[in-house]
Amino acid sequence: MAGLGDAPFIENLAVPAVCLLTAFLSYFSQLLFNQSTLDPGPLSHGETVVFNALLLCLWCSYFKAVTVDPGRYVFEDAVIEADGRWCKKCQAPKPPRAHHCKRCNRCIPKMDHHCPWTKNCVSMTTFPHFLRFLFYANASLWALSYFLWQRCYALWESRYMPAHLGPTLPALGSLAMTTIICAATSFALAIMLASTVHGWLLNRTMIEGWEVHRHEANVGRGGRDWWDMTGPGGEKLQFEKVEFPYDIGFFANMAQAMGTSNVLLWFFPLAGNPRISKTGSGVGWAWEENGFNRKLGMWPPLDPEKLRRAAREWGLSRRNFEAELRDEELSPQELIGAFRRRQQEDFRRRNGLMAELEEADDYASGGDSDSREGSSLRDWVDADGQRLRDYGVDEDTDDQGEEDVPIAELLRRRKGVVSYSDA
Repeated sequence: MAGLGDAPFIENLAVPAVCLLTAFLSYFSQLLFNQSTLDPGPLSHGETVVFNALLLCLWCSYFKAVTVDPGRYVFEDAVIEADGRWCKKCQAPKPPRAHHCKRCNRCIPKMDHHCPWTKNCVSMTTFPHFLRFLFYANASLWALSYFLWQRCYALWESRYMPAHLGPTLPALGSLAMTTIICAATSFALAIMLASTVHGWLLNRTMIEGWEVHRHEANVGRGGRDWWDMTGPGGEKLQFEKVEFPYDIGFFANMAQAMGTSNVLLWFFPLAGNPRISKTGSGVGWAWEENGFNRKLGMWPPLDPEKLRRAAREWGLSRRNFEAELRDEELSPQELIGAFRRRQQEDFRRRNGLMAELEEADDYASGGDSDSREGSSLRDWVDADGQRLRDYGVDEDTDDQGEEDVPIAELLRRRKGVVSYSDA
């Protein structure tokens, strides 16, 4: 699945392809069973009812997984606080667990990944429908596999019979083709269901799972490269192991993801989904934590390599927010003088740091033989070969370095209007 969503032409064909594949396995197989000479004959009335009931649930769930909006954040004019996270593309605060999707072109609440097969993001609002789709798709395939196994077993039992007394050649070819396609589809969807259920139980999105693996890799390297990390304001930062904070117990995890604690509604295909609060706080804006870390809000953890690399650039392009705010109150002549002073300071910094910027990066030089701990964050891949962008995340908006907060927003914050967390 990695990288498939990067090809718009393929993504546009994905939903029709899923529908065609589902229709083929669903209805061509029933036509084959009922019209051919394959033993043990047509499906029984009970088998037909159960199979088509599963298919109806499958179609309903898939329709919702494709059409339900993955969610969007709506900020009132009074919003001034970003709690440290700011989306440079949306020009708005980025709440916890949100990521900017390069396909949906906006920040998605509790983004799991952008799925090319639904042409939609799997998010806080669409996850229940996506999970139901995978469940009913697998259940339908298991039922079909049972029907195919019955007919393949009947062929094996009659293998010593004269060929002219058995099924026709077109029936045998159709059975073989349907069996192969069903087996391949079952294998792929079983893996998808297992990984989705695993994340469901742990209250962990695919993106967060990737972040966990990256953090564990950083912990394994700990203390060697980043004991002197420096933040965007020149402050010293300490790297520490951070526990994943959103795992609050398996039942609470499952109920939170499905939007209800009523188990009977979890797999009802017409059930609803969680909705983002419109008040600027609550569901979709803040998430309960398990309290295992020394304070709240420590996820995602710092990435030492990204901070180290960004620190070299801050010397040339660091924004002085206090100076910018002061300059807003200067006269035109004073602004010109302040601008010239900043030019001279930037020139001195550039000359002083150019040699450091030209040094070969330790990671790029192949200092570590582990390919998963690659030359930079954007080169880092997990055990499955996945990068952050493979989940649909716009990496330009997920920097841990200096945030590109516009000066107008800084002015509004300084005036002390209202924080979205208090709205």
